Amino acid sequence: MSGGKVIDARGLLCPLPVLRLRKVLLALPEGTVVRMLATDRMAAVDVPHFCGQAGHVMMGMRDLDDGAMEFTVRRGPSAPLAAGGLAPKDI
Repeated sequence: MSGGKVIDARGLLCPLPVLRLRKVLLALPEGTVVRMLATDRMAAVDVPHFCGQAGHVMMGMRDLDDGAMEFTVRRGPSAPLAAGGLAPKDI
């Protein structure tokens, strides 16, 4: 893999991969693309659900040869800010 932010969540169990993804996305500007590697099969359900709820774009998901999954997510505009639960448009 080359370029961009990569989150290594391999070996972490639900809900930790999504929580790690959320933390990273909150610190990035809208439109930033992040890739996350995860081995927990529940991430295949949790990540798309999280993206839909938080306003991010799930760009892709694929199985890797080593048993991990790779998720590609673009940070959306309506992601809540860390503490207040406000979207950027609410500020």
